[in-house]
Amino acid sequence: MRKTILLCFFLSILTCRLRAQENYEIQVYGAETVEAGHTMLELHSNFTANGSTSIEDGQLPTNHVFHETIEITHGWTPWFETGFYFFNTLGSDGRSAYVGSHIRPRFAAPENWKWPVGVSISVEFGFQKKEYSANTSTLEIRPIVDKKIGKWYLAFNPVLDQSFAGPDQNRGLIFSPNVKSSYDVSKVVALGIEYYGSTGPFFHYDPIAQQQHQIFAAIDLNTSANWEFNGGLGLGLTNSTDKAIFKIIIGRRF
Repeated sequence: MRKTILLCFFLSILTCRLRAQENYEIQVYGAETVEAGHTMLELHSNFTANGSTSIEDGQLPTNHVFHETIEITHGWTPWFETGFYFFNTLGSDGRSAYVGSHIRPRFAAPENWKWPVGVSISVEFGFQKKEYSANTSTLEIRPIVDKKIGKWYLAFNPVLDQSFAGPDQNRGLIFSPNVKSSYDVSKVVALGIEYYGSTGPFFHYDPIAQQQHQIFAAIDLNTSANWEFNGGLGLGLTNSTDKAIFKIIIGRRF
């Protein structure tokens, strides 16, 4: 089983052309949901150190802009949660604004099923202002598979995106897998790599120059069951991707 999981993980990196998420919520999801009766409050803070510098297709530049996202997730049952997102941008030249909101129900395979890997699926729907995202109404379908193997942690999110308003609305499902691998260097600190990308339509991929690819060196701190910390530095690998992004996620469970 261990060899099979590791093989699938590395094949996914070698064979998939990956899609970068919008730079408001840069995260590879784990399969576990928030416990019933509990609420998780998260702040996603992302700074684009090297991004676009001119208006492109009506969208404002991303260079030297902070993206601040508030995420509130409530667990309703041991296998079902709902998340709410409020996207904001902070920058010069009139770029400080509320950007949009999403809602995200998520279902997980219950623990008593005793599957060898964690499995869940989220469906995220919402809107964004056209000044910040060309596709203003979108649906994201995110299957989630993860596994802890000793000190290693592996997660794979083969995401499919559908636009209902914007340039991609007639292109079908956009394939955008996310991958994470981390290693516990201590009981508190885990170091890892996260990968985000965009290929274009599923099975009809865009030319490589038009695809988006980002890789992050990341750190997770496990100081308490009620606190979450994830930070990282991301580098864009194609001309269509912002070249340098810093991210921090801080979460508190109530």
